[in-house]
Amino acid sequence: MIHAYKLNGYNIILDVFSGSVHLVDEVAYDAITHYEDTPREELLAQLMDRYGDREDVTREDLEGCFEDIEALKAQGKLFTKDAYEGKAFDFKNRNPYIKALCLHVAHTCNLNCDYCFAAQGKFHGEDGLMSFDVGKRALDFLVEHSGTHRNLEVDFFGGEPLMNWEVCKELVAYARSIEKEKGKNFRFTLTTNGMLINDDVIEFANKEMHNVVLSLDGRKEVHDKKRCTITGQGSYDIILPKFKKLVEARGGKGYYMRGTFTHDNTDFTKDIFHMADLGFTELSMEPVVCSPEDPYALTQEDLPVLMEQYEILAKEMIKRKQEGRPFTFYHYILDLAHGPCIYKRISGCGSGTEYMAVTPWGDLYPCHQFVGDERYKLGDIWKGVTNQARQNEFKLCNAYARTQCRDCWAKLYCSGGCAANAYHATGNILGIYEYGCELFRKRIECAIMVQAAEAAQKAQEK
Repeated sequence: MIHAYKLNGYNIILDVFSGSVHLVDEVAYDAITHYEDTPREELLAQLMDRYGDREDVTREDLEGCFEDIEALKAQGKLFTKDAYEGKAFDFKNRNPYIKALCLHVAHTCNLNCDYCFAAQGKFHGEDGLMSFDVGKRALDFLVEHSGTHRNLEVDFFGGEPLMNWEVCKELVAYARSIEKEKGKNFRFTLTTNGMLINDDVIEFANKEMHNVVLSLDGRKEVHDKKRCTITGQGSYDIILPKFKKLVEARGGKGYYMRGTFTHDNTDFTKDIFHMADLGFTELSMEPVVCSPEDPYALTQEDLPVLMEQYEILAKEMIKRKQEGRPFTFYHYILDLAHGPCIYKRISGCGSGTEYMAVTPWGDLYPCHQFVGDERYKLGDIWKGVTNQARQNEFKLCNAYARTQCRDCWAKLYCSGGCAANAYHATGNILGIYEYGCELFRKRIECAIMVQAAEAAQKAQEK
């Protein structure tokens, strides 16, 4: 399978199953896109009719192009067959180890964001704070079920985790105290709205947190419209100085500014550029996922606007890098040369198997987006996973489990998509959230183009 597209003046051919990316001229682009479904002599005649009046395109040139295509096929870089489909469902028979937990240390929040999927931090239930004892047991549970995994990931999440900051610190200290004995290495992440950041948070987070995720939606008017305090006050002016201080103290690394765009700011690139102009270089901007009835829900009419926005973003990233002021966009991070491994590309995030969320009371859920839905409670940190039937459904989540993904060129980049988004859109974790698929495919096209542009520039400089 190949995926051919044109973007920003580049003719790009992606060989889906090898991951090879080819930048080609117009003639080669037409030859490759019709090569498998058109007899050779007929294709040669079509190309001669189309390009024969050009001095640089002769019959010999086209035959040479065909030879190059055959050479790439022989090298496994073009029209590669799918070698993975037959292996995908073997994953059900594996006994997966857990390598990451999302600790809901606070089911409460000091903001009242309109679009909050967690119902202002309460996850449609009672508010509450995780005790040290529950958190300690969660870390022990992770170690006990981590098998041979050495690096273990723990995200302090909410609600707003800084509302239970002392317990977070105590849990980090406990984890550090058992690392050597257990042969593990804990990597902590803090996800925060920033309201309670102070010097103590900055010092501790910069010492102990592998990553910090900071919630900022961009421009002041956009941010304050959705991310308000309980009293209705916008939070932009409160958190921005705190974020700047924390990021500066971290040396500008190991963080992400994470925003959400909605129907109200489909021009979201302005929010990304606003954050970049403020000096933040590690950026993420996610589409809102909510009920279609919500006034801020993204619409079908928004889709072409959003597609254009992703192209604008990619072109601006190329421009700014050339100007010596680059920034990173989370969804455009793509390693075309090395990874991830095929297991990861097929099975995705591992929700419900390798990754789970823990409530303040110790209940286990497949991920933070399922918390509060009793149908998806897997068990708890004392008894472990007791809802084996539900977990088995998540073991089947992979790029080949959804019939709608069968002919999708992007399936080895999204691993079949987010189970939670699929569930909320269709009522089935093996469904697809088609709107999200459209946006994802566009992001991957743009991400590949950005790397292609960099490769082309380097080739010119040699």
